[in-house]
Amino acid sequence: MQKLTRRGWLTVIVMALLAVLPPVFYLTGNAFYLDLATRLTILAIAAVSLNLILGYGGLISFGHAAFVGLGAYAVGIPAYHWLYYSWGDWAVNGLVQFPLAIIVSAVFALLTGIVCLRTRGVYFIMITMAFAQMVYYLIVSIEEYGGDDGLVIDTRSELPLINLDDPLQLFGLSYVSLLVAMLLVRMIVNSRFGMVLQGAKGNEERMISLGFNVYAYRLTAYVISGAMAGYAGALLGNFTTFISPEMMDWSRSGELMFMVILGGVATTLGPVLGAVSFIVIEEILSTITIYWHLPFGLMLIGVVLFVRGGLAGLLTGRGGKDD
Repeated sequence: MQKLTRRGWLTVIVMALLAVLPPVFYLTGNAFYLDLATRLTILAIAAVSLNLILGYGGLISFGHAAFVGLGAYAVGIPAYHWLYYSWGDWAVNGLVQFPLAIIVSAVFALLTGIVCLRTRGVYFIMITMAFAQMVYYLIVSIEEYGGDDGLVIDTRSELPLINLDDPLQLFGLSYVSLLVAMLLVRMIVNSRFGMVLQGAKGNEERMISLGFNVYAYRLTAYVISGAMAGYAGALLGNFTTFISPEMMDWSRSGELMFMVILGGVATTLGPVLGAVSFIVIEEILSTITIYWHLPFGLMLIGVVLFVRGGLAGLLTGRGGKDD
């Protein structure tokens, strides 16, 4: 049996604390901390999905929040029609809504990825942001679903054996989903597919010369990443019970990118550490000043310049990728 590395032990400790502390706070009358943990857990899933293409694939996407927003609207729109247009109970069935969120986000990732992945560098960044803003303005223009004011989700997704109206059960589903997302990404990057993806990040020409269709590998990773982010969006819609185009604005994509970079790119735990740090720092600094983005930005710059491997590298005393 392979021994755990320092980074492996750190992952176990962090995930154990994340599993235990929020329910304890909730049961002792501090429900706020459970809500905070649920939010950061959901955002961590989106950050893990971004890390697949950013950390391991070298694809800097500034439109990742679009997938999260589409996933949230895949929950909100059927629930809206169920309430006001008497659609069947299937419209609020989580076994319909969650797969719908994944499929819609995956299809959008496929259609946009076909175009985006034919570009490189700053052009890829700009075109992913452009597609995300197109969706943003499309949703803003649809007054039926609240336009810029957003849409209230009156009924959460109904799942067998799980009541999402119960904060503990919603957190439990989000936490388990995060574990699955982390495991899935780790399995992908350690597979032959993942090796090709990482090899293309390091030297694309060499991978092409070896006979690999780098474009197809990257497109597949992009679709998987978008589908995972769509699932996170479905959870986020159920958590907030309110969705708006602001969820898919380019600045939200920037926040997801901050989480990945802050925690440590190309690491299993990095996106989780980044999400925890981002949410906690935001909560603390926002109580001090409305201009909390400035000190947070300076902290991020400091991490990028002086901490190799992000927080994951700092806490384990080493930088770079997973062992």
